[in-house]
Amino acid sequence: MLESLHISNYALIDRIDILFHEGFNVITGETGAGKSIILGALSLILGGRADSRVVADPSSKSIIEAVFTVDGYDALKDYCLQTDIEWDDERCILRREVAPAGRSRAFVNDSPVPLSKLQAVAMRLIDIHSQHQNQLLATPEFQLMVIDTLAGNEHRLKEYSSRYNSLRDAVRRLKAMRQRVEKSKEDEEFTRYQLEQLEELALSQGEQEELENEREVLTNLTAIKNALDRAIASLTGDDTNAVDLIDTAIDACDELDGVLSEEDDVPSRLESAKIEISDIASSLENVNERLAADPGRLEAVEERLNSIYSLCHKHHLNNGDELLILRDNLRAKLRELDNSDDMVAELEKEARRAKALAKETAVEISNSRKEEAKKFSAHLRDTAMPLGMKNLQVDVVVDPADMGPTGIDSVQFMVAFNKNQNLMPVGATASGGEISRLMLSIKTIIASRMSLPSILFDEIDTGVSGDVANRMALMMREISKSIQVTTITHLPQVAAKGDTQYRVYKEDDDHATHTRIIQLTPEQRVNAIAEMLGGATVDDAARQAAISLLNS
Repeated sequence: MLESLHISNYALIDRIDILFHEGFNVITGETGAGKSIILGALSLILGGRADSRVVADPSSKSIIEAVFTVDGYDALKDYCLQTDIEWDDERCILRREVAPAGRSRAFVNDSPVPLSKLQAVAMRLIDIHSQHQNQLLATPEFQLMVIDTLAGNEHRLKEYSSRYNSLRDAVRRLKAMRQRVEKSKEDEEFTRYQLEQLEELALSQGEQEELENEREVLTNLTAIKNALDRAIASLTGDDTNAVDLIDTAIDACDELDGVLSEEDDVPSRLESAKIEISDIASSLENVNERLAADPGRLEAVEERLNSIYSLCHKHHLNNGDELLILRDNLRAKLRELDNSDDMVAELEKEARRAKALAKETAVEISNSRKEEAKKFSAHLRDTAMPLGMKNLQVDVVVDPADMGPTGIDSVQFMVAFNKNQNLMPVGATASGGEISRLMLSIKTIIASRMSLPSILFDEIDTGVSGDVANRMALMMREISKSIQVTTITHLPQVAAKGDTQYRVYKEDDDHATHTRIIQLTPEQRVNAIAEMLGGATVDDAARQAAISLLNS
């Protein structure tokens, strides 16, 4: 339940701290006293739009904090733990801060959270029913929610949502495959032509780079051969060369038998050097011969590279290796096209299977809705008739609809308020007062099914009086046996039925007007209700009437 509400620096509120109680709380006060300001502050906890104009003192921020008792609310606990929100087994603290510049921050249990998470937690803690929300009664979404809540369809709807999403994914994959196949068939001839060109090229990995290196060599052939000739001549040429010089050194060493030791092994090392140099010279001669073996090679290399460059340019690619990737992609595309009938058939099978599963759950939900609609029609009529609608007729119609996110039904509340009136959609025939009474009746019916600690009614009794007001008060008191109820009211009949009464009022100081709120003592309640009955002047008759209302 809502345990306390703390508001500071918000509109006409410098600071107020309200402690709420179990059961039926009523908030009263003169028009303009600031009840709507308190409601506006509380709406920020539910994720309402933050406006910098509510920050009274621009030197500090507005703070709105609500504390809820959450012992035993396992569904809320599960949600918080699943979404990494701090959790306390006894209390949940929701806070919204609005800076003077308009930027706001949201907190759950003192940890900053995105506004969406604050909203998700708040909607599981309190239902604020203001007058403009009466318009919800005419919406198909609200009507469907009421029937599903009473039918206990929560788990079925979760299962259906999962299966419906699987169906949508299967249909999306099937549609994408059909579009891809259709496009591939349109381009098939051109695709095969492109692949044929690439396969005729018979390109290999890294071939372009190898050819470019070879072209560089062939282009500079004269200079390269001159360098080779000089290298070979210096090693084994006719004139003085390295091999001859080593032979000379070997002969000289033969004359140094007494000088060179066996450990130095100089003659043997010179022989090894001579063999190595001769082998190097042989390798250079082979390179020289190879370069001279094919005088038309440069032309062949240029022609091959031009073929590669031409296809790269045609396909807007950078090199031959990317042409190989394109070739593989074209092969895969044509393979897919060749197997497309089988692939489409398999996806169609998956879609049919997913639809069958979704339909199975949707039918279960639909049957439960139809069964509940009959019960609810009678229950709503019996609950609302005492609220001044003795000729009320109600029929909740569940019609088949195309499969969608909520199932295969459309739900419509049909009502008539007079004997000679045909049943019509509730939004087309009900007045504002009738809508309020119907909404209160619906809230009464579903209160025991709502997984909420608290509900707040904002002047839901507007436009009624007398016995109807008394019956509405009794109805709200009945709801308070299941969940905490707080109502903002101008009616003494409603205020008198509350377990706890608060009064909102304005107070002036030297600098500003402030909105205050206090919990009334029993004596103060008598005076407050007497004022509601008789105006500013409270006489004994008004006090006695107030006492009578409180004791009734």
